[in-house]
Amino acid sequence: QVQLVESGGGLVQTGGSLRLSCSGAGSGLKLEDYAIGWFRQAPGKEREAVVCIGRRNGRTYFADSVKGRFTVSRDNAKNTVYLQMDNVKPEDAGVYRCATDDLGCRPQYWDYWDTYDYGGPGTQVTVSS
Repeated sequence: QVQLVESGGGLVQTGGSLRLSCSGAGSGLKLEDYAIGWFRQAPGKEREAVVCIGRRNGRTYFADSVKGRFTVSRDNAKNTVYLQMDNVKPEDAGVYRCATDDLGCRPQYWDYWDTYDYGGPGTQVTVSS
């Protein structure tokens, strides 16, 4: 089964920072060949798109709720995509999952989970106030 692996979640205070990783190790995928989307879901809430980073040109789309606070980057040598979360807010809590899209980040589709192909089980982010 092709699967990405997320890590880096944990407990963070409001206003703090956290860096999540999305690794393609063991998946057989080179993440640089794919757009990578990050999504999150809190208990009782719908899944929400956070960001999509494009393939080689790195074009990105951010949800309005995280603009100016979250950044996304790639380390192709490590086959990993990072989500840097700064100035974290309580509403950022949830399970964060990453997933691949071989068609790139498309403006009209990047925030739909069903657009993506391979994902991971997720990593939990808990925010304390």
